[in-house]
Formats: sequence, structure tokens, C-alpha cells
Amino acid sequence: MTRLQKTPQELHARARGFTLIEVMVTVAIVAILAAIALPSYTDYVRRGRIPEATSNLSASNAKMEQWFQDAKSYYATGSTSTCGVSISNTNLKYFTLTCTPSSSTSYTITATGSSAMAGFVYTIDQDGTRTSTITGVSGWTSSSSSCWITNRGGSC
Repeated sequence: MTRLQKTPQELHARARGFTLIEVMVTVAIVAILAAIALPSYTDYVRRGRIPEATSNLSASNAKMEQWFQDAKSYYATGSTSTCGVSISNTNLKYFTLTCTPSSSTSYTITATGSSAMAGFVYTIDQDGTRTSTITGVSGWTSSSSSCWITNRGGSC
């Protein structure tokens, strides 16, 4: 073999690896895809957690109405400061429910977001009026309509 000819090992050794430009282009493409996908995924996860609040508010509202049919008051028996139905938070992960009676014929049940859902507050009252207040969550706004906001941008 002459000095000008290269062995197969020498040819193979030279062809291994990536250039710095190839690596930088790949990293840039991955970064752009992540910048687009991450906000969408975050909103998707938030939307999946909202039914925990809305379904428990609806169930608690039904229980309060059943209580009122029997007791003729939303207050607990012998009380003027607690709701007639005990609101359980044991199975809730992202919201805390509270019931506040303002008279024997009116109350408000509130679901307040905690941890990953901080800033989300949903309510329902004795008339079934639903309200949403969302503060400090980028892209999510409250709506003036009487509904529970379930999507980014304030749509119900």
C-alpha cells in the first residue's frame, strides 16, 4: 500500500461525529418546537383540572337544594353561620370548596384553586348563578357572563 492511499479504518474514523453547525441547528429546532408546544400542553393540563371544581360545585349545589327541601333553610340545624350540608374536600386535589350561607334562603359555594390551579375561583349560589374569577394566570381572563370559564381567553 502506498503512502497516498488510506486504510478503511482511517476513512471511517474521519466520517464519525457531527459538526458544530449540525448540532446547533438541531438544538434550535428542538427549542422552537418546545416553545410552541409547552404553553399548549400547560393549558391542556389546566383545562383537564377544571372539571374537579365545576362537578363538585354542581354536586354540592344539588345537596344544598335537597337540604333546603327538608329543612326550609340553608343553615345547618341550630346554626346561623354554617351550611346545612357538609362540603367535603377529601377527594379534591387542586381545589378547596367552601360554603357560606348569607341568610336562611341564600348561600354561595366557592371552589378556590390551590397549588397548580392557584388564581382560579369558581362559585355557584342558590339560584344556580355561576361565576368565574381568574387572576394571575397568563392568557386566562374572567368573563362578565354568568358561566364557568373552562378555556383560555374567557370562553365558557
